[in-house]
Amino acid sequence: MSNSSNSLQWREEITSLPPWLRRSIGKSSEISTVQRIIKQRNIHTICEEGRCPNRGECYSQGTATFLLMGPVCTRACAFCQVDKGHAPIPLDIDEPRKVAESVALLELRYVVLTSVARDDLADGGAQWFVKTMTAIREINPDTKIEVLTPDFRGDKNSVATIVSAQPACYNHNIETVRRLQGPVRRGAKYDRSLDVLRWVKQLDPNIATKSGIMVGHGETEAEIIETLQDLRSVNCDRLTIGQYMRPSLEHLPVQKYWTPAEFDHLGEIARSLGFAHVRSGPLVRSSYHAGEG
Repeated sequence: MSNSSNSLQWREEITSLPPWLRRSIGKSSEISTVQRIIKQRNIHTICEEGRCPNRGECYSQGTATFLLMGPVCTRACAFCQVDKGHAPIPLDIDEPRKVAESVALLELRYVVLTSVARDDLADGGAQWFVKTMTAIREINPDTKIEVLTPDFRGDKNSVATIVSAQPACYNHNIETVRRLQGPVRRGAKYDRSLDVLRWVKQLDPNIATKSGIMVGHGETEAEIIETLQDLRSVNCDRLTIGQYMRPSLEHLPVQKYWTPAEFDHLGEIARSLGFAHVRSGPLVRSSYHAGEG
């Protein structure tokens, strides 16, 4: 298919989105301020790399999600817009300081630290999370820090490293139901993700844990409920449920657009299962209203 045909098909797919998935990205002034600060420091946010539809709203509420260790991931998940590569860029030794300075300049009250998967690093980047948390606290002692980590290839020591730094919340997304893990999350495993969340609670029961799933890959409601039950079985406290939206024609196609009413229904089910904090909606993403947990 030619580039022009691809472009036409993509425009048609975007314009055919249901109305509840079309929204303003927020005030341009708030977005441009964040973009200017992160660009000046050559750092990254998942808000921008993933083109999150909520970034304007989150910025205005004093929250943002920084993407650590570069914008290139060692995995190639079929849903994700972040760049993939086998040779990620070297770590920037000044990144923790630059992120901390950005948090201060943006006067963030709540910050989420996430990262690409860095399977090329011995600890998967766990120590880098801690270094960044330490730098933030030195300059911004009142800012709460949530982490959204990869699975570290099932290395419990890496999880323990981050738990020892006492984040306000430890988030690790299971992303989809068990049946669809292979095609959706290449390189990840369903039970390994459950293990990460289980280990956090074993290491420190006082740290809130959180996970998220995307719907729209062809899962059934029964499969979603099974996933929620599995998350509760490892004492996961918080949950986000959002609609998968295809980043490009090279990514998995959307199998279904769940309606706002269906998201409300899933949220009610999640609360009935005992999740303490639930965000369920078409445009909900992992860090949406994270500071309200």
